[in-house]
This record gives sequence, structure tokens and C-alpha cells, in this order.
Amino acid sequence: MIGAYLVLVIIISLSLFLSRDRRLSYFLVWSFVIVQWALTIYVYNRKGETELIYFTADSLGIIFLVILSIVCIPVFYHSYVYFNKHRNVPRERGIYYAATVVLLGSLTAAYLSNHIGVTWIFVEVTTLSASALIYHRRNTRTLEATWKYIFVCTISITLVFIGILFLSIAIHQEGLIDLSYKALVANATILNVFWLKLAFLFIFTGFTAKAGVVPMYTAGIDAKDKAPSPAGALLSSVLLNVGFLGIFRFYVVIGNTSIIHWANNILIMAGLLSIFVASVYILKVKNVKRMLAYSSVEHMGVVMIGIASGGLGYYAAILHLILHSFAKPALFFQVGQVYRIYRSKSIYDIGNYFTYNTPGALVLLLSFFVITAMPPSGMFISEFLIFRAVFEAGNLWLLVLVLLLLTLIIWSQGKNFLKMIFVKPVGFKEENLEKISPTESISQFVLLALVVYLGLDPPVEMVNLINESIQSLRPK
Repeated sequence: MIGAYLVLVIIISLSLFLSRDRRLSYFLVWSFVIVQWALTIYVYNRKGETELIYFTADSLGIIFLVILSIVCIPVFYHSYVYFNKHRNVPRERGIYYAATVVLLGSLTAAYLSNHIGVTWIFVEVTTLSASALIYHRRNTRTLEATWKYIFVCTISITLVFIGILFLSIAIHQEGLIDLSYKALVANATILNVFWLKLAFLFIFTGFTAKAGVVPMYTAGIDAKDKAPSPAGALLSSVLLNVGFLGIFRFYVVIGNTSIIHWANNILIMAGLLSIFVASVYILKVKNVKRMLAYSSVEHMGVVMIGIASGGLGYYAAILHLILHSFAKPALFFQVGQVYRIYRSKSIYDIGNYFTYNTPGALVLLLSFFVITAMPPSGMFISEFLIFRAVFEAGNLWLLVLVLLLLTLIIWSQGKNFLKMIFVKPVGFKEENLEKISPTESISQFVLLALVVYLGLDPPVEMVNLINESIQSLRPK
């Protein structure tokens, strides 16, 4: 089934690239959605089975695959709206949809990969496909953002490759050749610690470009700003997940060795610096899309600290990532509506949104509570559990520092969101004001409702999948 899926991804993406007929393009897009959901249901019912040697539907891969299949539906809907409201050149539309399908297909393959080398290959494919989305508007600013993204991601993927080489040295010294995650975990205790440390440093640093964590977080900031809002929704959710997956799966290997505490210190340092960087930029940034991009850096920093804290932190970190994957796309979809009214991403130019688009303003208001992890947001639960794990790990200094930084972020975001919703903009002319249909906000309400529901009353099956994902990391 996975082989057939990958073949269909190639066929559909090529057809979209060549197609100039709008109806055919939309038929192909929704055909891909059906194929995507067919694969998701298939692997969900065959958890643990291996196909084509290098693909296994493990619990974490299934979680991320379900998220991707849910998010891709509103992404394609809002992409349809985007092309109806903006320049709709057949060639550009074909490239956009083809790149989106390739991105989603490569993410799916990376989620299900059971081999670190295969994961590396498909993560590299995500760089190429995401670059086409970033450059969609084809101007000097998008060109600059695209080259920045390619440059940083190329360096990062090279670092991952070097890390894999160091890992290969470690396993060859023991007469092994298998780089699958299962084999690495099984043989972790006999591998040379020196080479494992080098491998972890390079693999972790490389995948931070996709995960949006210090030090390589810069790859995603301009990308999310310059890409169309539906593409930004993908870059801030399912693409972050593949970066986390790359880090986490090798962290599981390290978790079965004597250097786990050393690795935890690396994660804490990266997580804390990520929150610090996010707080500094959110305090001063006035571009709403860049603010959301730095918000993702903050949340990924919290996730890293949760993993490093161990115990309950493992569960809470993955839960937080799940909830963030639904919350952030809702905001990016809504920002697309904001831009259509004000023709600006500057918070200085946006105001009194409640008057011009009441359903959209309610989305922004609810989103503020959701992404800042205030009740009734489900992210309040996941962050609370992470803070509890930090406290139980004895890192009181870290807890205090993180809470102070998050307070600054909440204050700054609250000021910006309330200004956009309620304060009248200076010099804004209401002539030819575009009327936004209330139906365009439905997807955001659904996604935000998912964040509340999954956090406050998580389904048993989801809890079981998370627990299975972290089973080998639980204290023995």
C-alpha cells in the first residue's frame, strides 16, 4: 500500500504540474486527499507492520499521519479560496498544488520510515517542495526567503548526514550494519559513547531547522512569512512534526544508553534558548505572520524541555505537539483573511477587525487564548504537565525562568491581538472593503475546538498511541 501511495503521489503531482485546467487540478487535489486518507486508515489498522523493508507504521508515525490527513483538508480548501481571491495563473497554480502534494507525500513517508537514512532522504525532499511554496509569489522578497530556506536547510541536512556517518562508525565497530531505529535501540548499550555523542550533536542540530528550535530555527521564520497562508499553515504544523520526529527517534536510541542525562542537558539548553529568542522577537516584531512563526519557536522550545524532563514530560510534550499542530494552522488561515482586508501584515495597519469580520475576530480572540495556553485551551493542560515534569525533575530554576519568559510572550501577544481586534486603525480607508464570508472561518473554529477537546478530554486511543510512542523511554 505504501508503495502504491508513493507512486500515486508522483503521478498526481506530475499531473498537477502539467495541468492548466482548473477543474482537472481540483479533481486531482481532492483525489490526493482520498488517497491520503485511504493510506491513513490502512496503516492505522496495520500498526506495527513493515512494508517495503523501510516503512513501519509505529504509534508516533500514525499520530503525525492522522494530524497531516486532517490538516490537509482545510489547507486545500483555503488554497482554493486563495487562488480565487488572488492572481490565478494556471502555471503557478499547477506548481503550487504539485509542490503541496509532494510535500505532504514526503512527510508521510518520513513519518512512516523505520530507517534513519530513509528519513534523511524524505526530509530533504520536503526542503525542495517547501521551497516551491515559499517562492510562489515570485518577487524579490520571496526569492530571498526561498534562498535563505534552501541555504539553512541544506546545511542542516548535511549535518544530519555527518551525524549518520558517525553513527555508522559506531555500529561498524561492533560488526553491525543495520541503521533501522529498531536495531539501533536494541544495540544502543554496546555502541561507542564517543561516536554516539558526536552523532547526536550533529543529528539534533540538523533536524532543528525543520523542528524550529535553536540553533537552526531561522530557516522557518522568513519561510512562514513569505509563503501563502495555507502553505504557512503546513510549515508551522506538519513540517515541524517531522523535525521533532527526526530528533525524537534518535533520542529514543540515546535514551537506552548512559549518556541520556548529557543529551537531556542539550535539549534543555536548546529549549530554553528557543523560548528566550521567541520572547525577545515577539516583544518587538510587528509583522503578524512573523509573530506566529516565533510563537512556533516558543512552543517547540517548551516541547524540548518536556522531553528533557522525562517521566510525565514525555507524554505532555507529544500531547503539546499534537495540539499545536491544530492551533497554528487555524491562525495562519485567519491571517490570510486579515491580509485580504488590510492588504498588510503589519500590526500597525490592522485594527477594529471585529467590525469588518466578526467571525474572523472571534477566531483571533479564541486563538489568543489557545496558543498562550490559557483555559479552556487544551494546551494549558499539556503545558501544566510539562511544568510539573520540570518541577519533579528538580529543575526549579528552569521552571521559574521559563514562566517569566512565557509571561512576557503572553503580554506581548495579548497586546497585539487585542489591538488588531478592537482598536481602530489609523488612516484605514474602508472604500472597496472586501467582505469575508463567515463560512471561511468554519475550519478555524473546528481546529480550535479540536485543541480544546483533545486537551481536556483526550480519546483513549490517542492516549494509548502516545504511551506506546514513549514506552521505551519510561523509567525502568
